[in-house]
Amino acid sequence: MNQNAEHPILVTGAAGRVGGVGRMIVSMLRERGLPVRAMVHREDERAEALRATGAETIVGDLTEPNDVARALSGCRRIYFGMSVSADYLEATVVAAAVARERDDLEAFVNISQMTVSQMTLANMTDSPQHRQHLLAEELLRWSGLPVVYVRPTVFLENPFFTFMAAASIARNDTIILPFGNGKTSPVAAEDVAAVIATILADPSAHIGKIHELTGPRSEDLNAMAAEYSAALGRTVKYVDVPFEQWREQLAKLNLPPHVTAHLATMAKLHAANRYDRITGDVEAIIGRPATSVRDFVTKNAALFQKL
Repeated sequence: MNQNAEHPILVTGAAGRVGGVGRMIVSMLRERGLPVRAMVHREDERAEALRATGAETIVGDLTEPNDVARALSGCRRIYFGMSVSADYLEATVVAAAVARERDDLEAFVNISQMTVSQMTLANMTDSPQHRQHLLAEELLRWSGLPVVYVRPTVFLENPFFTFMAAASIARNDTIILPFGNGKTSPVAAEDVAAVIATILADPSAHIGKIHELTGPRSEDLNAMAAEYSAALGRTVKYVDVPFEQWREQLAKLNLPPHVTAHLATMAKLHAANRYDRITGDVEAIIGRPATSVRDFVTKNAALFQKL
């Protein structure tokens, strides 16, 4: 199934900051020579950067049906992604409702979280974002749309492993988290974007499937600290701290309550070993192994330099 120039691929959340999955999807699709319409929330330098790739860029609100209808007009494939937000479920309803009015939609690629695979309506986590992801997937199943479900585990770009870790590594070569002995298998946003771009380029074999994306290994934080050490050329140690002590540091970041509650729940789930998951879906779809922690830190070493 080939995408021609008359039907751009719609990428929502294209200017997102954390991880930048949408932005990388736009770039990867353009590198393939595919037409892309990037939907952003506001006009700024990130929108200009998307235009520089040759993508059409449209400003709109995912909770506004008229904006979504305008963005989807003429498109037959859509990537639906949105940052952690209290409006996530509403935006999914709007996107699905608009998409259902089309009779020529080929693929609706939805990004969720791998935690959803361990949840049911009667057994959710305490994260409001996880709950919205679960309900959004239920909605999409009811919709009858040609959905592809992409569920990454925690991102390597998550605050746990980037700027929170960078601050303590720069200060005294430690990673300070309340994960106990729990294992985790974080995945790089670039790998997630590559999977989604590959699916959007030719979605026919993926419709109705669930792809769960992890890094190449599941390991505890001591083993992860060893990967940071190897990448940075100095010893980095994991320091396990009580959850409440760590949450006090999280509060100092002044994040929106919805985001803070989500990160706090993820920390608890790590300690409960709920992130000890491993799949080969990344390599199966893009033909190369998922990025390791060591390779990610090596590539981003400037983030972790000592003060």
